[in-house]
Amino acid sequence: MYDTIHLKQENKPLMIAHRGMSGLEKENTASAFVAAGQRSHFGIETDVHRTADGQFIIIHDDNTKRVAGDEMIVENTTFETLRAIRLLDTDGRKGRRDLIMPSLEEYLGICKKYGKVAVLELKNHFAAEDTDRIIEIIRQMDYLDQTIFISFDLPNMIYVRERLPEQRAQFLVHNITDDLLDTLLRHRLDLDIKYSSLTREYTELLHSHGVKVNVWTVNTEEDARRMIDWGVDFITTNILE
Repeated sequence: MYDTIHLKQENKPLMIAHRGMSGLEKENTASAFVAAGQRSHFGIETDVHRTADGQFIIIHDDNTKRVAGDEMIVENTTFETLRAIRLLDTDGRKGRRDLIMPSLEEYLGICKKYGKVAVLELKNHFAAEDTDRIIEIIRQMDYLDQTIFISFDLPNMIYVRERLPEQRAQFLVHNITDDLLDTLLRHRLDLDIKYSSLTREYTELLHSHGVKVNVWTVNTEEDARRMIDWGVDFITTNILE
């Protein structure tokens, strides 16, 4: 029986399950989301793409080869075709009928059932009308107040901020740049940064300006303890709890 690694620190930040509990179950599947829902995580992170027919599906990569073996470009393929693909299990084999790409609504439904914050990454650049439709889906499910939007695409985040002035939103980055703090303050965004690029000093600088800090993807107790010592607000992880 395998399980999460439990952090023993009392001052843990809010823990976010990366692509669901992807250290236990196949990433970005209902199984991974349920596994996170049944544990103590604050939120469940996932990735959403637009399909060729204008629907929304949950997958990280731009194509399906790594997770399914079959190679299809997600944004050039219809929702129905993508849904018919059975994903590889964590052992690299196919066979489980439940391992399919979820819809946006299915992901949100699991977050809602288990009372977890939806940490939703907008993959690639979204047209304004598509972002609007995503927002409306979340609004119809009465879950906007329990959603954090994240993206590497700054225009995505700027548009979310324009449409939802009070929405929780985090700009995803790999590295600290000279203009990063100014960008975050100008658009009132929090930060979601690769943990190995962060420093204690920059964490303190961000906090002094009221910017919250999320770090990805932290999978060892040693790295987590360092992030906790620096006072980060969120830890995104595949396996820690």
